[in-house]
Amino acid sequence: MLRRLHSYSTHKTIPAPRLTLLFFLFLSLSNHDSFVKARIFIYADCSQETYAPNSPFEENHNPLLASIVSSSSQAYYSSFAFGNGSSAPTEGICYGLYQCRGDLRITDCSRCIESAVTQISLACPYSYGAALQLESCYVRYENIDFLGMLDKKLKYIKCSKSVNNDVEFYKRRDDVLADLSTAMGFKVSSSGSVEGYAQCFGDLSSGDCSSCLADAVGRFKDLCGSAAAAAVYLGQCYARYWESGYYDLSSGLIHACFLIH
Repeated sequence: MLRRLHSYSTHKTIPAPRLTLLFFLFLSLSNHDSFVKARIFIYADCSQETYAPNSPFEENHNPLLASIVSSSSQAYYSSFAFGNGSSAPTEGICYGLYQCRGDLRITDCSRCIESAVTQISLACPYSYGAALQLESCYVRYENIDFLGMLDKKLKYIKCSKSVNNDVEFYKRRDDVLADLSTAMGFKVSSSGSVEGYAQCFGDLSSGDCSSCLADAVGRFKDLCGSAAAAAVYLGQCYARYWESGYYDLSSGLIHACFLIH
């Protein structure tokens, strides 16, 4: 089950004290804007199977989410397994991971993960398995061991309006996508007016990361055609590109698809 949540310039002299104040105000607003964008909802993926309150799974699920939040103040990625001891009941085992986008500050990573953990509990209450992707971070947990298992299922894709007969754009876009397909972890790329980034989740091997990103790049061309901007999220990697002015994909949307396994 899937749920969605829902240059102009002028010359003017500013006295030094006001300039300093305005600078810090601008810095504060910029940081706030970055933080808000980091928490933009992308998709949630919830299993249909649910667990009962006070069940063995809940006893491990809650500490796992708490550990994810705690760890995110120290690292951009980590994975966990709770209740997998030899004497523990198998129905109580809980595996999980989180990951932040590689260009995020660690403080923003932690706050993004806090938001993701709150939202995953709201979007997927009592689900045995769930994943939630925000703009800049991701959280997933399951009652089966998925860690290190390649998953290239399409979860979400979004395409902006098309760019017609712009040979230069197509060349620049293809250069960026070719570069992103070689990412190991997080990678940013640009060519002329086209920019993009891609990331694999930290539990993937280098070979599986390459395979996942190759599939993601292929989805762009198959499903988004000549879109000026696009984003695609597979099970364990994602990529997006945009031409200047289309970073947020909010303009000229032609379609958005939400898929789950």
